[in-house]
Amino acid sequence: MSGTVYVLNGPNLNLLGVREPQLYGYVTLAQIEQRCRVVAAELGLGCEFRQSNHEGVLVDWVQEARERAAAIVINPAGLSFRSIPLLDALRTVESPIAEVHLTNIHRREPPHRESVISLAATGVIAGFGADGYEMAIRALARRLADVVVPGA
Repeated sequence: MSGTVYVLNGPNLNLLGVREPQLYGYVTLAQIEQRCRVVAAELGLGCEFRQSNHEGVLVDWVQEARERAAAIVINPAGLSFRSIPLLDALRTVESPIAEVHLTNIHRREPPHRESVISLAATGVIAGFGADGYEMAIRALARRLADVVVPGA
């Protein structure tokens, strides 16, 4: 398999490991990045791993990924629940998209239960902590392997 998976992370995920560890765990974003790179390489994929606290930057990266990525893993964090610009950008992407949440958002308080980003996602993984990223990359790789290329 070939191609690159873009792994995009939203606001405050740079603080993983220190911000509310009782909720989000002690794994840092750097550790998640390393795990994603290992799994992607194991599957024959490249991994472009990024994080921003700014909505517009994430929109720009989605637009870039639209042209360059085989698939996208996105943890939109707090942008999950209100970001129409991010949703609109993701809706332009034809490749598969996995939305990841460290916590099970469906068990959270009401403002954090319904992600608008899910409207553009191929699938959603929530509640498995940092393992959700690896699960997402593996699921996307299987999805990519199932794509039949005309004339191949």
